[in-house]
Amino acid sequence: MALLRSPPLQFRFLTQRLFQSSAARSRLQSVAFFRRPCIFRRNHRMGLVGIRPRHGAGVRAFMSSSVTSEALQGKTGSQNYGSDQIQVLEGLDPVRKRPGMYIGSTGPRGLHHLVYEILDNAVDEAQAGYASKVDVILHEDNSVSITDNGRGIPVDLHPVTKKSSLETVLTVLHAGGKFGGLNSGYYVSGGLHGVGLSVVNALSEALEVTVWRDGKEYFQNFSRGKPSTALTCQVLPVELFSRQGTRIKFWPDREVFTTTIQFDFNTISGRIRELAFLNPELTITLKKEAAGDSNVQYNEYCYAGGLLEYVKWLNMDKKPLHDSLAFRKESDGITVDVALQCADSYADTMLGYANSIRTVDGGTHIDGMKAALTRTINNLGKKSKLIKEKEISLSGEHVREGLSCIISVKVPSPEFEGQTKTRLGNPEVRKVVEQCVQEHLTEYLELHPDALDSILSKSLNALKAAMAAKRARELVRTKSILKSSSLPGKLADCSSTNPEESEIFIVEGDSAGGSAKQGRDRRFQAILPLRGKILNIERKDEAAMYKNEEIQNLILGLGLGVKGEDFKKESLRYHKIIILTDADVDGAHIRTLLLTFFFRYQKALFDEGCIYVGVPPLYKVERGKQVHYCYDDADLKKVQSSFPPNASYHVQRFKGLGEMMPAQLWETTMNPDERVLKKLVVDDAAEASVVFASLMGTRVDVRKELIQNSARMINPESLDI
Repeated sequence: MALLRSPPLQFRFLTQRLFQSSAARSRLQSVAFFRRPCIFRRNHRMGLVGIRPRHGAGVRAFMSSSVTSEALQGKTGSQNYGSDQIQVLEGLDPVRKRPGMYIGSTGPRGLHHLVYEILDNAVDEAQAGYASKVDVILHEDNSVSITDNGRGIPVDLHPVTKKSSLETVLTVLHAGGKFGGLNSGYYVSGGLHGVGLSVVNALSEALEVTVWRDGKEYFQNFSRGKPSTALTCQVLPVELFSRQGTRIKFWPDREVFTTTIQFDFNTISGRIRELAFLNPELTITLKKEAAGDSNVQYNEYCYAGGLLEYVKWLNMDKKPLHDSLAFRKESDGITVDVALQCADSYADTMLGYANSIRTVDGGTHIDGMKAALTRTINNLGKKSKLIKEKEISLSGEHVREGLSCIISVKVPSPEFEGQTKTRLGNPEVRKVVEQCVQEHLTEYLELHPDALDSILSKSLNALKAAMAAKRARELVRTKSILKSSSLPGKLADCSSTNPEESEIFIVEGDSAGGSAKQGRDRRFQAILPLRGKILNIERKDEAAMYKNEEIQNLILGLGLGVKGEDFKKESLRYHKIIILTDADVDGAHIRTLLLTFFFRYQKALFDEGCIYVGVPPLYKVERGKQVHYCYDDADLKKVQSSFPPNASYHVQRFKGLGEMMPAQLWETTMNPDERVLKKLVVDDAAEASVVFASLMGTRVDVRKELIQNSARMINPESLDI
């Protein structure tokens, strides 16, 4: 059993993100769905400029994103292009010049990537068999320290650089012990390029490194990639003489990162949970320091069951069809670990890892897993005569319905795409994975015919549902062709045909739809009113989904295509899809239903940054001719405190968009210069899938427990009852 000395998993984000009706005042909020806190940024859209009217909301301006020929006439730089214009960046200057190339971005994602780089180095020590514990501390001053009990970074003089090996790996790109071969310090590792530690050093305004080895403690300071002190050494006391390991503590550089330097406990906790599942003999602790002991957060992760416990965690809100299955195979230096289990749900989750690095874009190990799984189930189905018709063949989509699967490979020389390592490219891995899965899965299912019957029955039902869904889709297409227009009748389209500069507001009800249609800028803003609550597709199959009129309107109106087909952003009719619902319980429910639909039907919408939530104001405060709009209770108190003690003013609480006049709706919620938007992205697909299954699935007991655990995080006074 897993050793998890932490409070029960609390879905803090549920009440804060999905069911919260208020939001802090800002121009654009980028919400990491379901982990990061809101990050506030100015909303600059190329091609969309909303000019605030001087006298009401009557005057608006819209600019095309096309570039005029006059703009191209202006030339920058010297006309005499010669050798003196060729720049040579030395040392770690390339990292500071182009940080996004190494960490993905200079926003929250890149900020947390710094932690992952150091954490992955510590885990590499564990994978090599030299470390058993890693401690991560988020300090109050927004610094992070990561300590392991591995071998410790070497400190002796490096023969090439003539510096200490410690200073070499921290200040020289492509210097490290993970390049493979006889001289490598690691047989298998997540680090490949020798740039992780040096990149963190380059992007930190200060970094401290402490090494314990050979009965001594070594210490050195760095600043923005350069050593600020010499390497010091002292002998350890007798009781600590055997201590070994490395501690890295760094302060991210405010000159580099575009957002507030603040590490999110839940974001890092999710990554640590993954690493603990993948490395069963490793214990990882996470602590966030805060003023007062009551505010300190602490978790300890150790999963002795490894991937088996990972699958059980993914399916904890579902009803399994059989016992979880796990197996391992080593071939040609490649180690394959697989765990899987089918459950009574319609969504599948397949997560791939290479050397403990999550490959979010898949790769050859995922391709091999899918191919072997589909082939094995079809072969066993025909062999057992459960698939009676020869012409019937189950596709991968049918076989994987309801499947939760983890595949982890250890490869001596992995081929990743870029430093962020999102896809594995080794062709030899696919062959090993296919052999492993086919061999062990066939043996297990032949010994457990009940499990085979359950999987085949579900797969055949998925095939029947897919055939019914296909007929429903064809019916939708036929109806669209017969009509004069293939777009939903209630859709108020925009005049622009460029998806990049077009946006659509999905609103609830005809009343809100009427106000939005009158208040919008019809040149780039479209409105799609929904009739009540859409279908909860977490509990329905594809056939029922395609027959639902509101779902049909969403698919046709947005240009989403067919579920399961490759997503093409260019096929979308709008690149900005904005969910705009009332600030009440029904509005929160409709918003959650829509997010469930988008996540299950076309998750790539989140990856491409197309999904937003519009935030209308909660209050309107009038004092004389002055009008203030407040987006939460804190805004309201701030406005009220700015009035004299004896001031007379009127507060109006908006409960529905239909209560607003079109001019008010434009000014507060739709005007690109003034509105508040939350951009939703998925950082952890596995945890997001668990949340949707808990919220919208069939298990009432799980949902009840979730609500009870989340209740303590809500201020009763803020409830709208």
